Amino acid sequence: MIGCTAPSHIYPSLGLIAELVTRGHRVTYAVGASLADLVEPAGVEVVSFDSILPQGEADWPEDPASAMRVFLDEAVQSFPALTTFYDENRPDLLLYDIGGLAAPVLGVRYDVRAVQLSPTLVAWDGYEEDMGEMLVSIRESDSGRDYRSAYAEWLHGNGIDADPWNWISHPSEVLSLIPRAMQPNADRVPDSVQFVGPCLDPARLADACWAAPEGKKILFVSFGTGFNERPDFYRLCIEAFGAFDDGGSDDGGPDWHVVIAVGYRVDLSELGEIPPNIEIHRQVPQLAVLAAASAFVTHAGMGGCTESLWFEVPTVAIPQAVDQFGNAALLEELGVGVQLADADVTPEALRSAVDGVATSAETRARLADVGAEVRASGGIDKAADAVELSLPTRSR
Repeated sequence: MIGCTAPSHIYPSLGLIAELVTRGHRVTYAVGASLADLVEPAGVEVVSFDSILPQGEADWPEDPASAMRVFLDEAVQSFPALTTFYDENRPDLLLYDIGGLAAPVLGVRYDVRAVQLSPTLVAWDGYEEDMGEMLVSIRESDSGRDYRSAYAEWLHGNGIDADPWNWISHPSEVLSLIPRAMQPNADRVPDSVQFVGPCLDPARLADACWAAPEGKKILFVSFGTGFNERPDFYRLCIEAFGAFDDGGSDDGGPDWHVVIAVGYRVDLSELGEIPPNIEIHRQVPQLAVLAAASAFVTHAGMGGCTESLWFEVPTVAIPQAVDQFGNAALLEELGVGVQLADADVTPEALRSAVDGVATSAETRARLADVGAEVRASGGIDKAADAVELSLPTRSR
């Protein structure tokens, strides 16, 4: 497994990786040394390298092509460490995250299949035409041209004559780890993509280090691991839902017990006084909280979207960047939540949106239908079976 040194890219496939180990396969996992302890419990042999991926939202370039270049630079920098290891430990199959750009190149080097484990949407037939204006603006920018040139040079240096844009947008084999409901134009996705559905990690499902207070209506607030440096937003949530006595909120709305995950880059002293109905955590067992939640305020990262559908939790999406805007729009289109523009969020607007989705009978009915479809879409066993079919016969 050639991973990406970001927790949000690791969690979607970690249960699958652990299952492959359980089935008796020797699995190595290449990832930045800073996240080795996240993947080691799956039973893998870690192949670590020094990652250059930014760990905070503010450290990422705002320009899309420049952000893509960071992943390319990561692959190029890690490549010598990977080849040093895999030249002596030749793989039978390569799995990789969308950020693990080294994997298809390694596949050519070792003449083995490379199968992408995609934790987000994939390109469909007609993708370039449908997304033409956006793609042209990225690809024809100075940074986009530089990215393509650097990518082409790296591919050529490894004996690969391919157009970088086609190489990255249309991988030869993909296992999609998202629900079909979250894939735009799913009917036009090529046969090279197999939908195996969400692979929720049993270890995460069993994490009982948090328990819901008895008799409380739970609101979960999280902007994930990459877009969570938002003390201003957390203060707004405290203003919207905080109750400093047992009588509930001042506006007469439904009482909420609020669980807020703020990450490790927020100074907790900036949040001010915390009312007794609000829990502030650096990190929570997200699946346990969602299993108990009646509403979820999210940035609409694909992982959180998928997990909210699995547990049938209505969402108030406040997208921050990249694919989150499309994800938020899809959740709203599915009828399982609403979205708010970041600039339009006030305590009153947030409270109204949360109360609205939590009390809507129509939203609950849609969630029941979509949630059942998501849980029935396959999961770990289906994904592991598909991986095993990709192995050469001698290794099955």
